[in-house]
Amino acid sequence: MRAVARVLFDESHRQAWSTRPEVAARMQPANPADCGLMEAAETLRTAGFDVAVHESGPLCPEVLGRADVLVLPHCSSDAWEATTEHGSPEYSAGEIGAIEAFVRAGGGLVILAETEQPKYGNSFAAIAARFGIEIENATVQDPVHRFRDVSTWIVLEPKAAMPVGDYPAVDLFARVNKACFYRAGTLAVDPGVDGTSVLARTHATAAPAAAAVLVGARAGAGRVVVAADSDFVGDDSIVDLDNRALWLNLVTWAAVRERPLAASSRPVSIVTLPEWTLLAEAVAAIRPLQNPDGSIASGHHDCAAELVTRITENITALARHLPHQADHLVATVLDFQGWAGGGFGCPDFLDSLMAFHPERHRRNGLEHLVVFPMYTQNGNPDRNVEAVVIRTVWPDWIAALESSAYSNPAFVPIEFGGFTAGYDTHSAVLFPETIAVRETVRFSWGAIFCDREAARFRRVSRAAAVALGLALPPEAELLLSDQSLAQETFAFWDLVHDRTHARGELPFDPFMIRQRMPYWMYALEELRCDLTTFREMVALEQRGEPVARHVRTAILFDRLFRFPTTGNRIRNYDGLAGQILFAWLRRGRVVRWADNQLSIDWRAVDAAVVELCGEVETLYRAGIDRSRLGHWLAAHAFVAGLVPPHPVSTWARGGAALPTEAREAVALALDDEFPLSVFYEALHRRLGPVIESASGISEVAA
Repeated sequence: MRAVARVLFDESHRQAWSTRPEVAARMQPANPADCGLMEAAETLRTAGFDVAVHESGPLCPEVLGRADVLVLPHCSSDAWEATTEHGSPEYSAGEIGAIEAFVRAGGGLVILAETEQPKYGNSFAAIAARFGIEIENATVQDPVHRFRDVSTWIVLEPKAAMPVGDYPAVDLFARVNKACFYRAGTLAVDPGVDGTSVLARTHATAAPAAAAVLVGARAGAGRVVVAADSDFVGDDSIVDLDNRALWLNLVTWAAVRERPLAASSRPVSIVTLPEWTLLAEAVAAIRPLQNPDGSIASGHHDCAAELVTRITENITALARHLPHQADHLVATVLDFQGWAGGGFGCPDFLDSLMAFHPERHRRNGLEHLVVFPMYTQNGNPDRNVEAVVIRTVWPDWIAALESSAYSNPAFVPIEFGGFTAGYDTHSAVLFPETIAVRETVRFSWGAIFCDREAARFRRVSRAAAVALGLALPPEAELLLSDQSLAQETFAFWDLVHDRTHARGELPFDPFMIRQRMPYWMYALEELRCDLTTFREMVALEQRGEPVARHVRTAILFDRLFRFPTTGNRIRNYDGLAGQILFAWLRRGRVVRWADNQLSIDWRAVDAAVVELCGEVETLYRAGIDRSRLGHWLAAHAFVAGLVPPHPVSTWARGGAALPTEAREAVALALDDEFPLSVFYEALHRRLGPVIESASGISEVAA
C-alpha cells in the first residue's frame, strides 16, 4: 500500500546511531547492534511508513519538506562515542528554526535524548526547549522496577492518555504492557506551555522518583516526542519487553495530521464539463414527474420527452470522453428513447445494464458515467432516474492482492465524482439489482462507494470515541485522520468481505439463496464475513502487509459504533451484528464500560475476535445437519446467549411455541427481535445528529 507517512532519520550531526548496516558496522565492528537502528527503521517500514536517511548537509526547509516525521537520534562529540562522522552534534540556529517551523506547520518530531545529556555537546536541549520541554542532567536508578536486575534499566510507569484538542484522547501505551529505558535521563515540562503532557514517569521507588522520562507535545499543527533514552529503540534493546510496540506508537502519533484526499490526486473529471451540469439538471427535472415505480403520468409526457432528449444529448456528448463505455452509453440512449417511445411506463433498462461492465475496467481513477432509473439502498426507495459519475479505486497493491490471494472478479470499489439527489442519502452501493429492468438476470459486478463509507466511518468513530471517553491507539487516530488511507482500507475490507459470502462449510447463504429468513440469519452472515476478514487480517499482518491492522480497526469500530446506531430498528441485521460483537467482547472483559468510560484491551482484542469467528463457524458447521427451522432456532439461541431478545419474543420460547411451517414461523419474528441495550440507546442518542449529518457525504466533504 502507499506509505502512510514519510519518516526521515537525521544522521548528519554525528549521530551515535545509524539505520544503515554498513555505518553501524564501521562504528561498532564487534557489535553493530549496539549502535544500530536497523530494527527501528524496519519496524516502521513493516507498518507502512516510508523511511529515509539524511546523511549530510544542513536540515533546511527543503529537506524537511520531504518528510512527515523527523527523527533525531542521539548525537555526540567524538570524545564520548563513535559516531556517523558527518557534521557537528550542534545544530545551527537556522536548523533549529527550520525544525521548529516544520513542526508548527504540521510535522512530527521525535528526539532520542540520553542520560547526562549535557556532556555530549549536542543541541537537543535547545531544540526541545522550543516546545516547552527541558532535558535534565540525570541518571535514573530503580532497585525495584528494573529490567534484568539492572537498576539503571528502568521499567516505565505510563501516565494518562494524550489529549488532542477536541478529538479523542490517544493512548500511546496501547498494546504495551511493559517498556524499559536504559540509563535514562529525566525531563521537565514548562507549565506555561500549553499542549505538553508527560507520557511516562519513573516509579515511586526510583531516584529521582516520579520524574518524567517520556514527554509528548502539540505545537501548532505538529507534534513532538522527547524520550530521555535512545537505547530503548536500538537493535539490541527494541526486542525487549514491548519496546518495539512503544516505538511504533510514538512515531505513529507524531505522524498524525488531518489529511483529506488531496485535490492534486484526482484526475480531471467529466463533472467539470458543462455537459455534466446540463445532464444533472435534466435528471433533477424529470425526477419529480416520476411515480414510485418509475413511470410518468400521461399529463407529463411532453415535458418528460423534452427532458429525455436533453438527457440523451448530454450522455452522447460525454461519451466522447469515456471510450471504454461506448457500447454501454449507446445502449443507455436507446433505453431512454425506448422508454419515451413506449409511453413512459415502468422503465426497462435491462439492455443498457447488461452492457455495463465496470468489473472489466478496474483501473485506478478510471471514470464511468451511470444513468439509470433505480432505487438506492438505504436511500430513496422509488425508481427515479439518477446520474452518477464514479471513479474506480484500484491501486496497484489492491490489484496485486486480489490477483494473488483474494480473487473477487465481480467486486468494484468506487468513489463519487458527482451524483444526483438519490445519492444524497446514506446509500453507499451501486448494485445491478436496484436498477429498473423487465426480468432478473445473473449479474457480474457489484460496486461500493469506499469514499463515502470511509468518510462516515471517520466521522462517526471520532464522535463515538469522544462520547464514550475511549482513548484511541495511535494507529486508529492515524486512520481516522487520513481519508485516503481510510478509503483504501475500506476498499480492501469490502473486497475480502464480499468474497467470503458463499465460502466455507455453509448450510445457507441468505444473500445468495433468495429466500425469506429471520433477519438474525442475515446478521450472522454479515458478522461471519467480517469476522473471517478480521481473522485473515491477523494472518496477513504477520506476512508483512501493513493495511491489515487498519482493516481490523475499521471492522471493529464500524461494527461496535456505527452499525448498531444507524438506521431504524426494523430487521436491522447490520446493527444486530454489531451488538453481538460488543456483547462478546464485553463478556470476555476485552471491552469495559465503567465510570461512563469505554476501554478496550488492545492486547487481547485480536484473539477475542478470532475466537468469536470460531464460535460462529461452529454454529454454521452444525447447521449442515439441521433442518432449516432447527438451524434458525439454534442461531436464535446463539444470538440470545449474547444479546437478550425482546421480552415478548415468541422465538425465545423455543420450537414448541412456533408453527411448523417456515414462512409462518418467520412472520412471528419481531421487527426488533433483539432490541438495543441501555448502553446503545444512550449512544444512539449521542450519535444521532452526527450520523444524520454524515448522510450523503463523500470523500470531498470528509
